[in-house]
Amino acid sequence: MAKLTIYDIKQAKGKRQLAQVFATNVEEAEACEAAGVDMMCTMGGNVSRFRSLAPSVFIIAAIDCGATADDAVRSGMQALGSGADAIYCGISTERVKVMSREHIPVVGHVGLVPYRATFVGGLRAVGKTAEEAMQVYRDTKAYEEAGALGVEMEVVPHQIAAEISKRTSICCISMGAGTGCDVQYLFSCDILGTHDGHYPRHAKKYRDLRLELAKIQAERVAAYKEYTDDVHSEAYPEPAQLVEANPDELAKFQEMLAGE
Repeated sequence: MAKLTIYDIKQAKGKRQLAQVFATNVEEAEACEAAGVDMMCTMGGNVSRFRSLAPSVFIIAAIDCGATADDAVRSGMQALGSGADAIYCGISTERVKVMSREHIPVVGHVGLVPYRATFVGGLRAVGKTAEEAMQVYRDTKAYEEAGALGVEMEVVPHQIAAEISKRTSICCISMGAGTGCDVQYLFSCDILGTHDGHYPRHAKKYRDLRLELAKIQAERVAAYKEYTDDVHSEAYPEPAQLVEANPDELAKFQEMLAGE
């Protein structure tokens, strides 16, 4: 599978759906590559090692955009230098505008933006009223005008998202916003079922690895306990785990020690 380019993503708009996953560890990055996942988002510090593990996946780095526009450009350039293909920055269109001028591809965030959820009354769908829908549209167009590659559109009614996506040239990445967008995006923990917490409505649990991971942890604990018990009882190490000295060399060494 050839890695997507910016051109490919733009050309795919309205023609075919792409799959994006948020990956947090090397196992997930390797699995994205093996499974043919199109796009991956991860924290900026993971990019260099994930790039080697997933050479065919388009990587979006979620970076700290810093306190100033210069900080954002610096962080963006560092992430691209580490192997990222684009940057996630949902702080402001002004940061996006500055980075875009430096040819840094940036993905913004509209709809439900979790760290700003307090302004809309908490973690809820955004765009259920015509007024809210217009604000999501305006926010999307502002990112487009700022030069963004795309926007993550989170928990927006799918009909609203489809109408907005048709009216913007940038890539719309759906997290709970339907197939009218260009990319479908889920977190690994929701796809794999690795946590005990709340699973959002838009998530689909494809596996329940939480139970399997609990079994693996129990086996890990059991193995460590057996090892510790063996050490305490001197059952470990056994002869198979030891290196034998040559008898003649051992005798010579002992003679040398006696002469000290």
